[in-house]
Amino acid sequence: MTTTASALSHPGAIFTERRTVNAFSDRAVSDADLATIWDYAKFTPTAANSQPLRVLFVRTAEARERLLPHVAEFNRAKVSSAPVTAVLAYDPAFHEFIPTTFPHNPGMKDVLERSPEMREGMGRLSAGIQVGGFILAVRAAGLWAGPMTGFDAAGVDAEFFGDNGWKSLVVVNIGHPAEDGAYYDRLPRVPEDLAALYV
Repeated sequence: MTTTASALSHPGAIFTERRTVNAFSDRAVSDADLATIWDYAKFTPTAANSQPLRVLFVRTAEARERLLPHVAEFNRAKVSSAPVTAVLAYDPAFHEFIPTTFPHNPGMKDVLERSPEMREGMGRLSAGIQVGGFILAVRAAGLWAGPMTGFDAAGVDAEFFGDNGWKSLVVVNIGHPAEDGAYYDRLPRVPEDLAALYV
């Protein structure tokens, strides 16, 4: 059940062989594992290379106790069983980094500064794309992810992001699946003929 990245049968296996996990084993996840996840995830494409995603890795018992009251009751057991929980957020001030991340057009920083609606739309959409990249990065690093949205984002933001203003989007539990009850049977997908057009 705990297939490692090196044992995946083909490149697409991070889609077809990995699953969303609801219960985790007590097998540890190291800081080196988390660094690998970020090393992969940081290359997810974003608008104007803006990279608005920010990550809080909750890995200590003390930090987990701070997080749990803000998690919906039906999700608390998942967070409690995971060795690490990542809070994925976007940085409303991401445009401050544009001169570094988009050096051939540093003036975009000022455009975004003057256009808060444009900045928020760009930031949330690009961070959302990065969320998907982050989940795939967890899988590519040989780990399993359990993404969730059942939590009080405002409460998490107040608890952890009061100093930097980040806005939480998704919580992702990270680890290795428990021997029993780790995930449900795979659910149906929308048929290709209803989801894709070829012109």
